[in-house]
Amino acid sequence: MTEAIETIFDANVRAVIPLVTAALVRRYGNLADCEDAVQEALLEASVAWPKSGAPRDPRAWLLTVARRRYIDAVRADVSRHAREERDAVLDAPGSAASAIDDSLALLALCCHPALQPASRVALTLRAVCGLTTGQIAAAFYVPEPTMGQRISRAKKTIDEAGRAFGELTPALIAERAESVRIALYLMFNEGYAPADGELPVHGELIAESVRLARMLHSAVPSDADTTAMLALMLLTDARTEARTDADGLPIPLPEQDRALWDAAKLAEGRELAASALAAGPATSLSVQAAIAAVHAAAAHADATDWRQILGLYDVLVQLQPGPAASLGRAVAVGMARGPLAGLAELALLDGDERLARGHRLLSVRAGLLERAGAFDEAARTYAEAGMKAANAAERRWLEAQSRRLDDEKEK
Repeated sequence: MTEAIETIFDANVRAVIPLVTAALVRRYGNLADCEDAVQEALLEASVAWPKSGAPRDPRAWLLTVARRRYIDAVRADVSRHAREERDAVLDAPGSAASAIDDSLALLALCCHPALQPASRVALTLRAVCGLTTGQIAAAFYVPEPTMGQRISRAKKTIDEAGRAFGELTPALIAERAESVRIALYLMFNEGYAPADGELPVHGELIAESVRLARMLHSAVPSDADTTAMLALMLLTDARTEARTDADGLPIPLPEQDRALWDAAKLAEGRELAASALAAGPATSLSVQAAIAAVHAAAAHADATDWRQILGLYDVLVQLQPGPAASLGRAVAVGMARGPLAGLAELALLDGDERLARGHRLLSVRAGLLERAGAFDEAARTYAEAGMKAANAAERRWLEAQSRRLDDEKEK
């Protein structure tokens, strides 16, 4: 279903999907069944809209169809006959709450305290952000079947614990903000560096995650980590237009045309990053925002202050140990102290099974090998990374680097 959303529905339609889900949940309560009804409505739209054109009010169209699908499912369950009779006579639901309230309410519902933290985030990515189970599994470095079971259990747990939104108070939002932040952060990462698919960037995922992050920031403006997350998103998104070439292949950061970077997003992001750092002790998000701000401050690649970035990564791996931070630190070591030092750092990560499932460790190693002059080994490593890359654009880029080094060897 996510593939249909990406190819048929634009960003405006994508933004109303969580609102439709929230409106159904607000009226009927059952998250799992409501989400299923919305997915069926999206499937119907993916068939109907290309033929007849998108409706003037996509939210109302999807809400009407999803409601019908929900009632059809209720009718099919004889044991829930009384509930079906109640729902069948209701008018087409229109949420009295604002779009912002509904989006935050659904985010908050998915971060129900009855769930374990990882399940809260996974369910938010599925129900609110529209990621596939495979994309979510890749973000968590776990097999897809494991993640599917986790999401199914999360829906059941919420339904058993009580699904009503209740009053969406600032205290409730603040209480669940951490889980919401993690989900939006992973959603943004999936948009900026897709785990699979054909495109090097999913612009709609990026736009939606930034939209929801702004919404959360407006609700809890004094929360430093939310400020830092929004800063990180803006500083990273500012580079989006410079990240791909005419053939849709990725352009590495050092080779990007910085004139294409969005100056307004950079300025806003740097201001927010400074505010987050000044608000109190460093956190993983404020440090990541600071790293992005250092990159943004460099007029050209050679002006990048890699020693400062390495120092920030030294802090980050203490605050948030894990494969992503360790891999980023290895890159910083390679840039600040030379490729051989970077390769030595990478060797420490070889036993990490989470990194072994993907291509990023191999991709970083290939780049460092090339900088160290080990061109034959670099070509082989680029090719090996390409075989592991699930994203088609990244796979083509890695294969092109391998061919380039082989061609240069033959000259």
